[in-house]
Amino acid sequence: MTVIRLTRMGRNKKPFYRIVVTDSRKRRDSGWIESIGYFNPVVKEKVIKLDQERYDYWLSVGAKPSEKVKKLAKSIS
Repeated sequence: MTVIRLTRMGRNKKPFYRIVVTDSRKRRDSGWIESIGYFNPVVKEKVIKLDQERYDYWLSVGAKPSEKVKKLAKSIS
């Protein structure tokens, strides 16, 4: 099954997340199909960028977003 979830980037105590489309059987930080945005929780104003068009496309073909990605997408729109 295809899922939309966060993958962790950055260094120790400075996390940075990419919003990616991947196969649900893969590990969190292993290969992914497409990167559709990012989330930076460390800065004062949390930065969220999401390609809404690609997000809607992946939802239309059956990808399931994680709970955190659902919340982030809802906060943008």
